[in-house]
This record gives sequence, structure tokens and C-alpha cells, in this order.
Amino acid sequence: MKSGYKKIVLIVVLLWQGLLLASCDYYLSEQPAQQAPVPFYNRDSRGRADTIGKLGTHSISIPAGVIDGWARYMGDPGDFADPKIKAKYQRPPESYDLPIESFGFQYRITDGDIYTSFRQTEEDYRRDNETLIPYGKPFPWADVIIYGEYDVAAPLNFNFTVQNEFKLAKEITYFDYIQQEQPLYGLTVYRANNGINPETGEPWKSDANAKDILLKKDQAGNIKTYIKCEFTQYKNFCSHMFYNDDWHIRVSISYNRTYLPQWQEMEGNIIKILDSWRVSPEGKLLGKQIGKA
Repeated sequence: MKSGYKKIVLIVVLLWQGLLLASCDYYLSEQPAQQAPVPFYNRDSRGRADTIGKLGTHSISIPAGVIDGWARYMGDPGDFADPKIKAKYQRPPESYDLPIESFGFQYRITDGDIYTSFRQTEEDYRRDNETLIPYGKPFPWADVIIYGEYDVAAPLNFNFTVQNEFKLAKEITYFDYIQQEQPLYGLTVYRANNGINPETGEPWKSDANAKDILLKKDQAGNIKTYIKCEFTQYKNFCSHMFYNDDWHIRVSISYNRTYLPQWQEMEGNIIKILDSWRVSPEGKLLGKQIGKA
């Protein structure tokens, strides 16, 4: 009897252990997958969270209210992507390592400041729009777009871009771009047909194709700054691009040609702005943020 009783007890214990193990497996399998830790966000005086990510080679925290529109991350569907693709797309969790493809902001050329909503610069921008643009006065704000460059094989220069520009001008619009003898503000200048309209024999007055091209090369001969300006009667804007090797980024700036003499100062100030947004991998600011409200 005792041996039979012991067998029964042993069987019950084994069954009980099996049920415990099964219930543990079930419990674990039913638990949600471990979520990525929520990153630390720097915030402005109104409690608005910064936009975070990695721009080129550096992690950044962009002050709230600065971005014109929104930041696009690598892999995000384009503006004209299939709505079905957009609906299914799930962006990876935000982190200071999530690569930023591009974002834009407004830069004030006169003092190196930037537009931020709920800050004095918002009122300044609105006032300048109302008092300068309608009267044809130079607008002291530049549109800036920053692009992260992540293709390690792609060169950080405009060598091919400029070469192709000259080639297409000759083949399609029949312009020869001629280098000018004198540089302008430290830039090498090229003018379409030497600045002369071949149809009239006179200087260009209005032609979207007759932009001046201004370049700056580094010591190795690579074109790092590429500016196209419309120096005609009705057009007065410059489209300015430059590469930065440290950040591994391309920057695009659009502004009134009146401010072309400050092209180098603009490049330096924009990098200073980005440097002020740099953070540690955990999100700790490395300096005082320019543009923070």
C-alpha cells in the first residue's frame, strides 16, 4: 500500500510540475514584445519636444518650432508615394540614431538667427513679409534645406553636377559657359555666352536659362560650393548649395542676390547652428541650442 501510495503522489507531483511549466510557457508567449526604451527629449519653454535623430554623422536635437514643415527620415515614403504604401509604412521607433534624410528652416542672413514659432523671430518674419516683399525690398530670410548624405561611395562634391550643367547648356539651350577673368567675392564666375544674349548681342535682360554660375573649390580641386544666380532685370535670386565633410551633409540655401557677398558667412553660420543642436547618444545637449524658444 505504501509503495502504491508513493507512486500516486509522485505522479501527481510530476503532473503538477508539468502544468506549472506549461502555464509559464503560455504566460511568456502571451506577453507583448519588449518595447524599445523611450528616448529622452529636450523641450522648450512651452514643453514642446525637440525633433531628434542622426544627421549624417552626428546625433541632433532640433528645437521645437524651428522646422519648416517636418523632418523626413530615411525610408519614409515620398510625398507622391502610393497612398497604400504610406498607409502600411511603419517608421522605426524614434531615437538619436534614426537617420534623418532632410528638413528645412528659415535662416536670417542679417544676424545669423533662425525662425522659431512662439519666439520674437516669428513676429520679425511676419513683419518683414508685410513691409519688405510688397515693395520689392530685399528679404533678409533664406530658405535652408539640410540633406543627410549616407552613400559612402558618393563623392561630397559638385564636380559631375557642374560638368553636366555645362554640357546640357551647350546641347539644349546652345549656351557656352565662359569663365570670367575676375573672381567675385572669392568665387569663380561663369557666365552664359559671356553674359551676352546671342539673339540680341546685348546683356541678358530676362531669361531663366541665363543664370550665372559661381563656384568654390577646395585645395584638392573639388567643387564644394555651387551657386546659381539670376542677374537679370526681373530675376534676383540665388540658389546656393554646399557640402560639409565633417557632418556628411549637403545644404541648399535660397536667398535674394543682394546677400551674395555673405555666402561664406552663411555657410559658417549654418554649420554653427547645427553644431549647437548636437547631443550625446543619450540626448544630452553639447551646447546651447540656437533657435530654442
